[in-house]
Amino acid sequence: MDPNAIISTIVRPHEDVEKIILSIRNIFPSWEPSNRTKKASFPVQRESIEISAEIEDFENFFSKIRESRILDTALDAMSMNLAQDESRFALSRQSAIVGKVSFVFEEDTLGGTMEVLLKGKDLDIWLEQQTWHGGRNAIPRSIGDDLAMTSEGFASEWFDSRERGPN
Repeated sequence: MDPNAIISTIVRPHEDVEKIILSIRNIFPSWEPSNRTKKASFPVQRESIEISAEIEDFENFFSKIRESRILDTALDAMSMNLAQDESRFALSRQSAIVGKVSFVFEEDTLGGTMEVLLKGKDLDIWLEQQTWHGGRNAIPRSIGDDLAMTSEGFASEWFDSRERGPN
């Protein structure tokens, strides 16, 4: 069973709400924020606002991850803040505008971020299943293993001095 997911983002006064919504829908097509604000003309009088919505369909998201061949990165990034049956991670809106999934590990990122909150029973198992690929038959992976990326988002080195991977 798929977990519950809430996608949220901060819209700053200088940003175009419609472009932000379009970028998020490029990754999560069913995303429809209920607290959507209208496009403002210059000079913008509104403050920064948070818009959010629940989604139920992850197919497009995981399809893009498979196409980009970043399933191991996705497993690491989505499970980095996993606690019990809840996980939180950020995606780049700038990458999403062109239909790409890019995980973000810094606070202030050019183009802004969308925050993804996942909640569900056995979320760790679900994440491993959704990111599984045939290469894991040769090099098994699991959440929090020695092959996981660092907390800053850097790759862990697992090759020896002769550039051989794990046996």
